[in-house]
Order: sequence, then structure tokens, then C-alpha cells
Amino acid sequence: MAHRKERISHFVRDVVSDAIANRINDPRVHRFTSVTRVEVSPDYRVADVYVSVMGSENESKTSIRGLESARGMIQTRLAKQINMRQCPILRFHLDIGFKKAIDTIRALDEVRAGDLTDEPPESPHDEAPAIDRDDDIAEGN
Repeated sequence: MAHRKERISHFVRDVVSDAIANRINDPRVHRFTSVTRVEVSPDYRVADVYVSVMGSENESKTSIRGLESARGMIQTRLAKQINMRQCPILRFHLDIGFKKAIDTIRALDEVRAGDLTDEPPESPHDEAPAIDRDDDIAEGN
């Protein structure tokens, strides 16, 4: 059963992604909107579609409203293409996982860059005093 659920999730993701990229003309849907994952309920009646929007928080919310508005068109396209008795109802959610990951990586990079520019504290045990061998040889020692 899990294999069927994965296939349906993947198929819904493909259809919704195609609709976002090629079919929706709503200016509210940001052009950098992508489907990150789809979770289908155990009874296959509901498909939760998670989308990521590369833009501001306001653009993300506006894109979700545009997708909710276009849900009927996307649902119709899915129903025509899916081979099931009942087409899953689409629910759109904003996936902020990627934004959190990008922010975390950016913060780590800033910390790492700060560590590289700071000079490490000197310890008396870190370096041995330099011995000039040429002077010792010239003096005959």
C-alpha cells in the first residue's frame, strides 16, 4: 500500500508543478513557486501540497492565495489525468523548511567567516623559540 501512496503523491506533485509552471496566469502566484512535497491521506481523499516560494513572506502568502484561487483548475487537470475512482482534494500549504535551512546555512557561514578573520589567541606553549643554527655553527658551538 505504501508504494501506491508514493506513486499517487509523486503523480499529484508532477501535475501540480506543471500547472504552476505552465498553466496558471494569476499574477499573485510568484514565478519562483515550486512544489516541495505532497502528502496523501490514508484514504486517498485529500492531498496536502506543500509549496516553497523564493521571495518575501508577503509574496509567499500572496502566492498561496493565488493557488487557492486556481485550485479548481488544477483539480480538474488532476482529475482528467489520474486513474482513480475519486480524485484527491488539493490543499495548499506553505513549506518554510527550505527557508529555515537557507537561513541556518547563511548564519553558519557568517559565524565561520567571523572565525576565520579573528586571530587565535597566542599561548606561550604554542610556539617554540626560534633557534638560529647558523649562528651556533659560526661560533663553533
